Amino acid sequence: MRNRYVLLADLGLIAAAAFGAFALRFDWFAYRDRAECVPFVVAAVLVKPLVLSVFGMYRRYWAYASVRDLVAVFFATSAASVLVVIVVTLGLFTGRVAEFSRSVLLVDWVFTLLAIGGLRMSIRIIEEARSASRLPPATGTARRILVVGAGKAGAIVVRELQRNPQLRMTPVGFVDDDPVKVGKRIYGLPVLGDLAALPRWIRRHEVDEVIIAMPTAPGSVLRTVAETCRQQGVTSRTVPGIFELIDGKISVSRLRHVEIADLLRRRLVVSTADVSQYLTGRTVLVTGAGGSIGLELCRQAALARPGLLVLLGHGENSIYEAQAQLRASAPGVLVLPVIADVRDAERIRAVFERLRPAVVFHAAAHKHVPLMEENPEEAVSNNVVGTHHVVEAAVRCGTQRLVLISTDKAVSPASIMGASKRLAEGIVRGAARRHGRSFVVVRFGNVLGSRGSVVPLFKQQIERGGPITLTHPDMKRYFMTIPEAVNLVLEAGGMGVGGELFVLNMGQPVRIADLATDLIKLSGLSPGEVPIVFSGARPGEKLEEALWEDEAIVHPTAITDILRVEEPERGLGADIEAVVDALVAAARNGDRAHLEATFARWIPTCFAMPVPGSLASHPPPR
Repeated sequence: MRNRYVLLADLGLIAAAAFGAFALRFDWFAYRDRAECVPFVVAAVLVKPLVLSVFGMYRRYWAYASVRDLVAVFFATSAASVLVVIVVTLGLFTGRVAEFSRSVLLVDWVFTLLAIGGLRMSIRIIEEARSASRLPPATGTARRILVVGAGKAGAIVVRELQRNPQLRMTPVGFVDDDPVKVGKRIYGLPVLGDLAALPRWIRRHEVDEVIIAMPTAPGSVLRTVAETCRQQGVTSRTVPGIFELIDGKISVSRLRHVEIADLLRRRLVVSTADVSQYLTGRTVLVTGAGGSIGLELCRQAALARPGLLVLLGHGENSIYEAQAQLRASAPGVLVLPVIADVRDAERIRAVFERLRPAVVFHAAAHKHVPLMEENPEEAVSNNVVGTHHVVEAAVRCGTQRLVLISTDKAVSPASIMGASKRLAEGIVRGAARRHGRSFVVVRFGNVLGSRGSVVPLFKQQIERGGPITLTHPDMKRYFMTIPEAVNLVLEAGGMGVGGELFVLNMGQPVRIADLATDLIKLSGLSPGEVPIVFSGARPGEKLEEALWEDEAIVHPTAITDILRVEEPERGLGADIEAVVDALVAAARNGDRAHLEATFARWIPTCFAMPVPGSLASHPPPR
């Protein structure tokens, strides 16, 4: 309904409310017996629409009125009634009436509030009915849906299903462990019981699909629900986790099948840190912005509304795709793509001098251990030399904050890749101490969903019917989802004073064989249907990684999942140029012995366990 019609309706309702207040207080012929009646009605009709207009009551689209809009109606009508009281007190319309009934003023306010609010909610109800009538009719039999989780996410999912019958999904109820909710109704549907009785509710209500609407639930809960659904022969889908929903948008369109990342999700620890404070309004540059972690860094940094977000990467197509995604998801943020290679010192220096980023996230790196064992010169040139170029350019142009993304393979490195990342850590921390900058290192384990990770490979092997190829039955790795890891990286970046090594609490390491078994189950198969074969550990691999050295001192921080770690190290100092040159020369000449010796000189624990498959001695953090 157009707002001019709303205004006309308001005029009539305001007049009716004012007259009704007199009629209720006196009688229906108060306009004859009370001289102030008609002037009061006139004053209300003239004053209240003006106040409502000031409060924006005629600039809203009432077809989508919400509770927040009703709160605005309350304040607007209250302010209008107060102004009418002032008018009556001053006698501007009614004259100075000694015995003006105060109850009339109160009743008038109540009637006006009910009339104005009721009109607007009626508009929404009518529009919803009209929208439903315009939807194409549902064809075929609707699937019966049971929603696990009776919180905000579950309520949003059910409401959207009810509004869109063409989806052919009929919700039949909720399941929730909160005893306060059990037995209650939400949008007309009952909260049937707790999760322990999920199989019974699936059978009793002939459920076809279960939707898990618990974005903050830990992976153990999702694992139980998904396994129950598999045993009962019904499909399951889930609302993404809280870090994937960082933009706050929950809808049916975002439902997806349960993934391995959901099963490994940890219980949410709410942080009070203001992640966005040091990014808002500033120039933020992300290297490796086309990669999995780099793109997620850009996505979450964009939510903080930086003044300029620079996407720096070597791959033209990946940067182009990242730019398109960010312009769609964060249209109000200025995004600048820069095609550059961190190994090109002059190009990096020119980019930094021109843009002068205040905050830099350095995510560009080679990460695959076997590939870097075969191509050590690439690990050196990209991970070591590239980091040196980025840090040097950041120092020259006055960058105050720089965050290096590191890996658990830098702990007692047994591979060229791990050693290159450990030396990159030393470059960043050394520059922080020498120049007094807030340059920090954030170290964590594997992330699920990154390009080249084991999960996509396992999925492809399962689709082909197997076998799934693993290196060793006892191989373990730390895992975290990309959105969660990046959220913690952003928080750590704001905590750093200079030179700190932050390590993310990765929880317990996961056996790769168990990961493969879970993927088989999520594919709707039983573990015996897809064979698993073991090929043996590859050069540079350890059976289990650690997150810090044996002699490290670990300190908690204000954020539970971020730890500050002090490790024994040898400062590179002024020798940095000589070290980098020596590594580059050894790599170019293919002199692996000299390369390893140079790494070992500056990394105390480097290649201390050269045998493939050696166990890391330090226990995982808890």
